[in-house]
Amino acid sequence: MSNEANTCRKYVEPKLKDAGWERESHTYYEQYYFTDGKIRPKNKRQPRGKRKFADYLLLYNGEFPLAVVEAKRKHKTPDEGLEQAINYANLLGVKFAYSTNGQGIVEFDFITGKQSDVMESFPSPDELWRRLTGEAKEQIRGDIAEKLLTPFYPIPDKPLRYYQRNAINAALAAIFKGQKRLLLTMATGTGKTTVAFQIAWKLSSLEWNTSGESRSPRILFLADRNILVDDPMNKDFSAFNQEKIYKIQGEAKKGRDLYFAIYQAIGDTQYSFGLYREYSSDYFDLIIVDECHRGSARDESNWRQILEHFEPAYQLGLTATPLRDDNVDTYRYFGNPLYTYSLKQGIDDGFLAPYRVYRITTRSDRQGWRPNAGQIDRYGRTIPNEVYLTPDFERKLVREARTKAIAQHITDFLRSGDRYAKTIVFCVDEEHVKAMIKELRNFNSDITRTNPDYITRITSDAGDVGKGHLYKFKDVLDETHIIAVTAKLLTTGVDIPTCKNVVLARVIRSMTDFKQIIGRGTRVREERGKRSFNILDYTNSTVLFEDRDFDGEPALINESEIDDNGQILSEHEEELESEELEEEADDLEDDERSGFPGLPDDDDIPPRKYYADGGSEEIVEEKIYDLNPDNQLRLSRLIDYTREQVRILYRSTIEIQQRWADPEQRSEIIDLLADRDIDFDELKQVTKLPEADPFDLLCHIAFDAPVLTCKQRAERLRHRKADFFEQYGEDARAILEILLNKYVEKGVEEFNIPTTFKANYEFNKYGNVAEIAQCFGGVIQLKEAVNHLQSLLYTA
Repeated sequence: MSNEANTCRKYVEPKLKDAGWERESHTYYEQYYFTDGKIRPKNKRQPRGKRKFADYLLLYNGEFPLAVVEAKRKHKTPDEGLEQAINYANLLGVKFAYSTNGQGIVEFDFITGKQSDVMESFPSPDELWRRLTGEAKEQIRGDIAEKLLTPFYPIPDKPLRYYQRNAINAALAAIFKGQKRLLLTMATGTGKTTVAFQIAWKLSSLEWNTSGESRSPRILFLADRNILVDDPMNKDFSAFNQEKIYKIQGEAKKGRDLYFAIYQAIGDTQYSFGLYREYSSDYFDLIIVDECHRGSARDESNWRQILEHFEPAYQLGLTATPLRDDNVDTYRYFGNPLYTYSLKQGIDDGFLAPYRVYRITTRSDRQGWRPNAGQIDRYGRTIPNEVYLTPDFERKLVREARTKAIAQHITDFLRSGDRYAKTIVFCVDEEHVKAMIKELRNFNSDITRTNPDYITRITSDAGDVGKGHLYKFKDVLDETHIIAVTAKLLTTGVDIPTCKNVVLARVIRSMTDFKQIIGRGTRVREERGKRSFNILDYTNSTVLFEDRDFDGEPALINESEIDDNGQILSEHEEELESEELEEEADDLEDDERSGFPGLPDDDDIPPRKYYADGGSEEIVEEKIYDLNPDNQLRLSRLIDYTREQVRILYRSTIEIQQRWADPEQRSEIIDLLADRDIDFDELKQVTKLPEADPFDLLCHIAFDAPVLTCKQRAERLRHRKADFFEQYGEDARAILEILLNKYVEKGVEEFNIPTTFKANYEFNKYGNVAEIAQCFGGVIQLKEAVNHLQSLLYTA
C-alpha cells in the first residue's frame, strides 16, 4: 500500500511535469506550509498544533498562486482529498483545487463552481492562466492579471504570509480596476505595514500613477502619531531610495516619491493653514491611511479635510477593527474591506499569541462604595452621599486605597511568575497614571532603587522623556523598561512584540479601543520567550469578549444603486445599531483629556473629582479564563473541563484503552487533547498525582476509574506477562527492561524509538539503533516488540 508521500513522488510529480509544471523553475512548491500551527500556551512538550500545508501549490511564472493539489493514497478514490483542497484553496485565495490518488484527478473550479469528472492529467500553467483571466465576476481582467505578476520585494528572512499576499493582490486588483477608496481590515500584529510597503513597491515598479505619465507614483503615508510613521519609514519602507523619501514637518518639500506625515503636522490649526494646502489636490497618486479608524474619516473631523483636499488620489485605509458603532464613518468613507484577516484567524494559524484572562474584583468594585454621612474629601468638600461603582472610580471619585490594592495585586502577579515580563498598565487619565506609578514603585522598590526605569510613565504629557521611555520599552532587547503605565498613548499602532501582560485599570466601552488594546499583546516573539500573554482586568472590561461581534464576521455598510428616478436597482443591506456606544466613547475620551467634564484650566479652582483618602481595600475575587478550541473564553476549571472534553470524544474507559494501547492512536488522542489545551503535566499538578500514567489520569477524571502509577503498571506487566520477555534473548530482554524503566521514570513518550535509544546512555552498550534492532532480528521485529510491549502494558 502506497502512503501519500509515495503517491506524490511516484505518481503526482510525473503528471505535473507532463503538464508543464517544473520544480526547477519554481512553478510549484511541494508541501507548502502556510500556517505556523496554533500555539498551545500550557503544553511544553507540544507547544504548537499541526501546521497546515498543501501537498502542492501551483504558481504561474513562479510568482502568482493558481491552484492547490491534495494527494491521497493510491487505494483511495481520486476525489478523497477534494474537500481539503477546496478549503486550502479558499484560504490561499486561488481559484482551482485538485485532488488525486496518483491515478485519477478531480478538479473544483471556483470560477464556474463546478466539479469535474475524473481526469487523467493536470491542466498546463498557460491553460489555468487563461481560465483565470477574463471578464467574469470571479475572473481577473487580463491586463490586471499581468500587472499582478510584478515581483514582490524579496525579504528572505521574512517571506510573505498567505493572507498578506491575498490582501496585497486584493488591493492592487481594486486599484487597477479604478476603485479609489479602499480598505483592508487586518488584526493587530498581522503585518499591515508590510502589506502597505509591498503595495507601494509594486506600484512603483510598474510606474503606476493617476496621470499616466512615465514616472513613479507619489505616495503619502498618513497617520496620527509620529511613531506610526517613523517606524514604517525607517523599517519596511527603507528599501526605497532614501533620497526619494521625505517626512513632511515644518516645510512642504516636493520632488520625492514617498512622503510620510502625521495629520497634526500638515493640518490646519486655529492660527494658520496647514502644509497640506501647499500640495495641489492631484499631487499624490496614492494616500495610505494607517489606523484609519482613528478619526480622519469622520465628517466633522478637521483631518477629514486633508483627505477631501486630495480627493483625486486613490486612498487606502488600514485598520484592525471590523465595522462597529464607533467606527461607522471609517467604513462609510473607505467602503467595505477588500480583505479581512481577524484575530481569531491569526490565533488559529499560530501567527498571533493566545491569551489568558484574569478578572480581578476589589471589594468596592463588587459592592460599590458609599461615603459616611457628611464625609469630607481631601479638599474639604462633602462627598455626595451616593453609591460609587467601577465606572465612577478615577472619574468622579478617587480612592487611593483602591489604586494601592490594584498595584499590590499587579506586583504579586509578576512576583509569582516573571518580574521582567513586559507589562502595560492602562489607567483612566494622567492623574491616575501618576498615582499608579507611585504605588507600583513603592511595591517594587527592591528593583527601582537601582533601576528607576523599571516602571515608567508613557503618556503624551510626559513629552520627550515619555517618548524616550517608549522607544526603550518597545525594544525587544531592552531589559530595563519593564512596566509601562499609560492612559491612551499605547492603545494603537505601537509594536511591542515582547509584551506579556496587558493590565486594564480603566473601564473600556468602545469595542474599537478594546480590540486595539488587546492587540498590544498579540504579537509572537518565540526567540524571546513570548508565545502568549495575560490580560489582568480590574474593571470587568473583558466582558466585551462575549460580544457576538468581538471577532465574528465583519458587518458591512449598506450599499445600493439607484436609477435616475431614485428607484433602487440593487442593494446590500446590513442593519446598523445605534450610535450610543460611539457617543459614550467620545464622552470618555473627553473625560480623559480634562480629568472630568467641564474642568476649567485654572489651578486655583478645586478639581471636580472627589478624593476619599484613607480607608482600606482588598481583592475579593479572581477568576481565570482560558480560550477554548473555538477561541471563546471559558472559566479555567481544568478538571471539569478535561472531564467534559474526554466524555465528548470517548464513551468509556474501554474505548480509550483500546486506542491508547496502539501508539498511533495514542498519539492522536494526545494531539486531540493538546488542541483543546489539555496538558498532562498540568493535570498531574492540579490533581496532585505526579506519578500517574496519563491514561489512568484521563480515565480517573472522566470516568472515576482507579489510578495506577507508571511504576505500578510496569510491575503488573512484569508479573502477569513474564512470558512476553522470556521469548527474547538476553540482550533483547535487557533492552526492553531498560525501555520499561524509562517509561517508569519519564512516561509513555519514552516508547518513541529511535529517539529514546539515542538520548539515553544505558543503550550505548548495545550499539547504535541498527545494532539494537539486530538483537530482535531486524527493524520490523524491534518495532513489533516495542508495540507489543505497549499493548500489554495497557491490557495486562
